[in-house]
Amino acid sequence: MSCASPSPHVSGVRPTWAVGGGRITVQGHGFDLDPLPEVRIGGRSCRVVFASPRELDVVIPDGVEEGSAPVQVGTVEPAAVFVEVGAPIAEGLHQVDSPVFDLAGNLYVTYSGIRGEQAPIGIFRIKSDGSREPFASKVPNPTSMAFAPSGDLYVSSRFEGKVYKVTPKGEVDVVVSKLGSTSGIVFDEEGTLFVGDRSGQIFRVEASGQTSVLASLPPSIAAFHLAVGPGGKLYVTAPTLSTSDSLYCIDASGTVDVVHAGFGRPQGLAFDADGKLHVVEALAGAAGLYALTDQGSMELTLAAEALVGVAFGSAGEVVVASNDTAYRLSPGAGR
Repeated sequence: MSCASPSPHVSGVRPTWAVGGGRITVQGHGFDLDPLPEVRIGGRSCRVVFASPRELDVVIPDGVEEGSAPVQVGTVEPAAVFVEVGAPIAEGLHQVDSPVFDLAGNLYVTYSGIRGEQAPIGIFRIKSDGSREPFASKVPNPTSMAFAPSGDLYVSSRFEGKVYKVTPKGEVDVVVSKLGSTSGIVFDEEGTLFVGDRSGQIFRVEASGQTSVLASLPPSIAAFHLAVGPGGKLYVTAPTLSTSDSLYCIDASGTVDVVHAGFGRPQGLAFDADGKLHVVEALAGAAGLYALTDQGSMELTLAAEALVGVAFGSAGEVVVASNDTAYRLSPGAGR
């Protein structure tokens, strides 16, 4: 007496967040591989890039509506399995680092341009209703952004070695200069500004304007990316030509520790409302957004083809950005 094969069944997906072009794994059992089954996300057919009786790796097609998209394999009845898909909210950008939210829920994105390019508008503001408006035009090659406790936006210029202050009215002024290839910037709760020079130095800029070198790291081929975590520690990524890059943590004394080794091309990073650190990995084949677990490992939380940045809003918004497009996921998506 032979045992009957189990009926095909879809049990889940990983990761549970994605944007168009991201690669996710559909889990289950009994998938028929001859021929390959059709997989549909949000009613749209997907390209299958790996298949086994228990797992199907597929690429999210463009055009899937934002929100919870049902997953269906072949003629299997749709299960209560969904992937949260982000939709583009801004295109035609040139992001080098993460976008940022202000306290009112407005999102700020950049058109950085090539060296010396003076774009008509370098920084745009996307309001909570989705409308987009020009915000600032006098920052050459805007690179990284951070809000000071005062509410003013600070912006680095990677080719000038300067950091600019932009008031809520869009007025621009230089606040610090001669910082090398200035990229990542961030404030701590006390108002101290940290600046990453991709040639290898991390600067600390006091409210008085006094500047000192906090720590040194290997130089980056792209940009330094900075975030301040609970307890005031500074977290840094800096992609190099190495096959293995690290996520670093720097304390107030300038001591550098490796939090996680093994990234291929880590870029933007940010803490969510729960204090969990998320890091963008841009290496093809492993691209996406990763979260640092309590055990110190990195867990893929969002699938994307190529990202440079991530931001979390106070109302639960999640925005990830590629070099030219920003995507939004609904509040609470994937949680």
